[in-house]
Amino acid sequence: MDLIVLRLLFVALLAGVCYFLHPFGVENGWIGAIAGALAAGAVIVFELRVRALSLRRLIGAVTGSVLGIFGAALFCLVLRSAPLPNSTSAVLQIFVLLLMTYVGLLVGASKGDLLNPAALGTIFAADRPSRRSAKVLDTSVIIDGRIADIAEAGFMDGMIVVPEFVLRELQTVADSTDSSKRQRGRRGLDMLQRMQSNAAIQVQIVPDDFPSIREVDLKLLELAKKWEAKVVTNDFNLNKVAHLHHVEVLNINDLANALKPVVLPGERMNILVLKEGKEYNQGVGYLDDGTMVVVDHARKLIGKSIDIAVTSVLQTASGKMIFGKLDENGNGEVA
Repeated sequence: MDLIVLRLLFVALLAGVCYFLHPFGVENGWIGAIAGALAAGAVIVFELRVRALSLRRLIGAVTGSVLGIFGAALFCLVLRSAPLPNSTSAVLQIFVLLLMTYVGLLVGASKGDLLNPAALGTIFAADRPSRRSAKVLDTSVIIDGRIADIAEAGFMDGMIVVPEFVLRELQTVADSTDSSKRQRGRRGLDMLQRMQSNAAIQVQIVPDDFPSIREVDLKLLELAKKWEAKVVTNDFNLNKVAHLHHVEVLNINDLANALKPVVLPGERMNILVLKEGKEYNQGVGYLDDGTMVVVDHARKLIGKSIDIAVTSVLQTASGKMIFGKLDENGNGEVA
């Protein structure tokens, strides 16, 4: 809010100066004021673009423009001694100055990512690691809740970033008239509060927003690019879009699948049969991690724990499925 007030004051001040001083021989004060306001608007747009640059790109742009101005000054020395009319020499000098500054600015900004600011001293040390190791959370992963357990277990290094536009979406879900949505939204807010109360977890709420972008997912990707951070999600579609935008993603569903125990055909396990399977005479149970286990000839054993032998393992898009049969070497039914 303070920045908006300062920008408005800057526009009003420059417009007022142009209104009373009549720059460039403009006699009409209102035309001068409009020109001043437009110039101030252009400066504000430039300032917003500069604020979006990373520190390395900013250093590269400044270095490139300074070198460009220095090179242009050398060219101008040669042009002054050339046998040219004064007007032609002045135009050429201005053209060379603008050209060298422009080229230096663009080349320096584009090559700024090759710089290592940390090598210049510890003054840049605070900016580089905190941002590059940051993790940006989306709404779905906050509502899911598992992120709090992962962070408390120490598997989320660096700062956890929650943008305000995600908080607004989360609050909208928590205020929904639908009871299930309202419960999920409140669960997400509880998870955030739980992580914030843990001193070992760095959670930062950032005001960064992108008003020109309406979709929350695209705003998340732009924020991740700005912070050079990774997006943490369990949204399959966001995962795909992030890869298209060359943004690194940590999908906790992939983590959960990677942590599931490896089961090989022939292994034995104990399963509680909970319901009937799709095929004839099948029973279905689940492992502690939610993996479905389909057991042949177990329809009559629903509600009982049985020993089974694994016959095959099937990896599907939704997860892993285990198929088994009653253990012939054991007693089969346990309870």
